[in-house]
Amino acid sequence: MHISLKGKNALVGGSSKGIGEAIARQLAESGANVTLMARSEGRLRELTQKMDSSHGQKHQFLVVDFTDFKAYKTKISEFFKTNTVDILVNNTQGPKGGGALEKNVEDYQQAFDLLFKSVVLTTELALKHMQKNQWGRIINIASISVKEPLNYLALSNTIRAAVVTWAKSLAYDVAQDGITVNSTLTGYFDTDRIAQLNTKKAEKLGVSVDEVRSTMEEQVPLKRIGDPKEYGYLVAFLASDKAAFITGTNIPIDGGLLKSL
Repeated sequence: MHISLKGKNALVGGSSKGIGEAIARQLAESGANVTLMARSEGRLRELTQKMDSSHGQKHQFLVVDFTDFKAYKTKISEFFKTNTVDILVNNTQGPKGGGALEKNVEDYQQAFDLLFKSVVLTTELALKHMQKNQWGRIINIASISVKEPLNYLALSNTIRAAVVTWAKSLAYDVAQDGITVNSTLTGYFDTDRIAQLNTKKAEKLGVSVDEVRSTMEEQVPLKRIGDPKEYGYLVAFLASDKAAFITGTNIPIDGGLLKSL
């Protein structure tokens, strides 16, 4: 099956590294014009220059800080004054780990701004062109923790669950406009985020980081942690015409880790 996104404009959040980078690279390989969006200008500039442009597409980047919602709102609003997006990948860095008793109301508010308000705002801005064009793809990068909460990720569990239920409601409202809305539920992938969480977990348990990783791999039925490239393949498919009848779904990509249906 050949996936072509030629002529489509994609905006990918959190795309300077990890899963976001892998998604951006795969969309570019599939022919899309990609705008990368993250905090690190140097890294974004480097990636933009290196990404596949063999289909004649042009890539660009937008430097933003998702943790500062007021500043983010200003920048993303300016971006949409002169740009349109056909494929929106809502992805940000995750909030700090920790259990429910370690977090206060302010922590939840910050996580809400980071994970929910930024997603809703960006989607609202992108939808105008999608509805006019009667075609669009909105893909939210979420987590398996919305189905089986991880006790050391209380903030992420809570706010990402709000994102996927909002996405389900939105999918119904925009389906008549040829726009699909789906969420991917992330399992364990070989990223800096996982490395950071493993380091914190190792310190808390008094064990080595290698031991934490080995335990994590053992929990996955496939006995390994995912390669971010594999994530890119799924998102490229969801962004294509091949996935036109898939909307309102939460798709786990976790090597079989989830035990629930």
